[in-house]
Amino acid sequence: MPPALLYYAVPFFLILLLLEAWYSYKENKAFYSGNDTYASLAMGIGNLLSGFLSKILVLGAFELEYHYRIFTLGYQWWVWILAFFADDLSYYWFHRVSHRVRWFWASHVVHHSSQRYNLSTALRQTWTGNFAGAFLFWLWMPLLGFDPVIVLLMQQISLIYQFWIHTEAIDKLPRPIEFVFNTPSHHRVHHSSDLKYLDRNHGGILIIWDRIFDSFQPEEERPRYGLTTNLRSFNPLVIAFKEWGDMFGKAIRSGSFRNSIRYLFMPPGWSHDGSTKTTKELRKKAGLEP
Repeated sequence: MPPALLYYAVPFFLILLLLEAWYSYKENKAFYSGNDTYASLAMGIGNLLSGFLSKILVLGAFELEYHYRIFTLGYQWWVWILAFFADDLSYYWFHRVSHRVRWFWASHVVHHSSQRYNLSTALRQTWTGNFAGAFLFWLWMPLLGFDPVIVLLMQQISLIYQFWIHTEAIDKLPRPIEFVFNTPSHHRVHHSSDLKYLDRNHGGILIIWDRIFDSFQPEEERPRYGLTTNLRSFNPLVIAFKEWGDMFGKAIRSGSFRNSIRYLFMPPGWSHDGSTKTTKELRKKAGLEP
């Protein structure tokens, strides 16, 4: 089992969160709201607890794949560099698919459910992600020959990096940094519910994948955060499971087996009767897509 870097980072997360909250109060920025922060912290604690079980599942799957590996890459310095890029590319596709397949969105929506954007939002994490198969996007790495310990360490490093980009206290950074790395500016776009910004900027540490695969959108004005239809609840159980309930409920009531399956794997917002719209349909209607 790799070192639990994420757990060691938690005290530093809380210190930075308190500093940002103090700055918000001092400058009258209104970054924080009591109920919202409580909900984010509750989701973070639940994620840590569920992580104890899900990591066993993930490590077992990675070890099984590694047993049948194509190569044995070892631990040389260049392997770590390759692993960094491989992990970041895996995260990009996991993240992008999580916005385009409702099954994965049912877990990921938790992270987008806050209408605030601050460091506590970074802690608003899913309880169901790995149980629903998020780890599948990394299975190719141990099969190729990356030791599971390296893969899990890279995943933790990526999540630790992404903590600090959940802030409005940092404006745009120098252009070379903005061009290569995921920054607060880029990630504010990702958390926006504005139609122009929806489903953009899926990068983890690097933003280059969004530039390469045509999902990049620069920040042009201050975003509005949250979902296109917000939960209006701070109950952690509602935040964690409402989308799962809605998805299965619509699948059961859809009237056909084919529609039931489509409710699970079509993009969020898809409906068999057109009563709700996907991001692509909304953007097309607004003239933002051909």
